[in-house]
Amino acid sequence: MRLPLIDPTDFNPLQRALYDDMAAGIATGFNAFQTMQPDGRMIGPWNVSLHHPAVGKASWDLTKAVNAIGALPANVKEIVILVVGGHYRAAYEIYAHVAVAERIGMPLARISALVSHLKPSDLDEAEGAAFDMALALCRGGPVSEPTWRLAVATLGAAGAAQIVFLVGVYAFVAATLNGFDVPAPAPES
Repeated sequence: MRLPLIDPTDFNPLQRALYDDMAAGIATGFNAFQTMQPDGRMIGPWNVSLHHPAVGKASWDLTKAVNAIGALPANVKEIVILVVGGHYRAAYEIYAHVAVAERIGMPLARISALVSHLKPSDLDEAEGAAFDMALALCRGGPVSEPTWRLAVATLGAAGAAQIVFLVGVYAFVAATLNGFDVPAPAPES
């Protein structure tokens, strides 16, 4: 890890405002995995955001905006995020979203396949379209017209757009985690 965890008592005003906003969001939407130490020091991408609060605030605002689209069910969002995390091999992102996927009842075999970029055979039409879009975007270049049209037909225009934005947000998060060598927390015993 390249950035030490910051004690909340050491925050400047910009960090304090960002911390408070992130803590409120974490409490409502990111509670399936560890996000902070017992003393309030944030871990994962939130710690990086606090070290660079101008970028952190922009990233957090973008994350909230993409989630606010609300066109995709939780299982479809997690398929997209697991594909991205697996592509970038971002330890914390994989750790966090495996926990979320397990919490919503996704089978471990499916999670493993998604992180490995293997299309599970048990995906429904919406999940399959999301997988195809996420994988295409991770591979680079434009999404093929048939893949795009299938996503729109299956998930709606807002759903297809939300997939594009989710891939972008979580690619940014993964690059941030990897660049600052942010690990997954040690397993609890």
